[in-house]
Amino acid sequence: MNKHDREQRRNILWGMTAAASGFVISSCSGHREETGGVEKAEGTKEESEEEVSPAEDLMREHGILKRVILVYREAIRRLDANRELPPEALRDSANLIRRFIEDYHEKLEEDFLFPRFRKANTLVELVDTLYTQHRRGRTATDAILRLSTNSALKNPEDRRRLRDLLEGFARMYEPHEAREDTVLFPAFRRIVPAQEYDALGEDFEKKEHQLFGQDGFEKNVEEVARIEKVLGVYDLAMFTPSE
Repeated sequence: MNKHDREQRRNILWGMTAAASGFVISSCSGHREETGGVEKAEGTKEESEEEVSPAEDLMREHGILKRVILVYREAIRRLDANRELPPEALRDSANLIRRFIEDYHEKLEEDFLFPRFRKANTLVELVDTLYTQHRRGRTATDAILRLSTNSALKNPEDRRRLRDLLEGFARMYEPHEAREDTVLFPAFRRIVPAQEYDALGEDFEKKEHQLFGQDGFEKNVEEVARIEKVLGVYDLAMFTPSE
């Protein structure tokens, strides 16, 4: 091979190497762009996963109901022991039940869940029972509000009546909410198309903001915490059994 041929061959090899290097750089750049796109999509997915689903929204609202029931049980304990019971704490608790649970949470169930179960002919008997219990709960709340006064708490007959109302409310709503959390809400996800289910989550959030403001749920949690502190049942550690 003469000098000219060797130089020509070297130039060809150099060009092939450069082209290959350019291809690798271009591919890597394209991969980074694709990866960036995937990361962005995954980020969007993560953000969407942080949005509260309809079932999760309803279940966390049950957390407020559970905490009010804890307040009611403390009120029962004080009534049984003939101890002082601040009527304001009881009245504020009943108003929270009326405002957040009955007028908002239960209305969501009655407007958006119960009709869909009836249309799908699924869990109709359960839905009918839950609806009846909503009505009974409102009646109990009306009576609790009437008896949450100093004069009623000084009357032995009214104290007994109030005690029975609180016990009946707690006894009904503990299994009520447990049945919704473990049966109704999981089934709701199955009978509603995914797109419609996601849209309902947004509707629930808008309704909550409309009624209670941007941080409506958090404000109601703060309210029930305030009542717990008044009655001395806020500290979670106090419920831990001794060894």
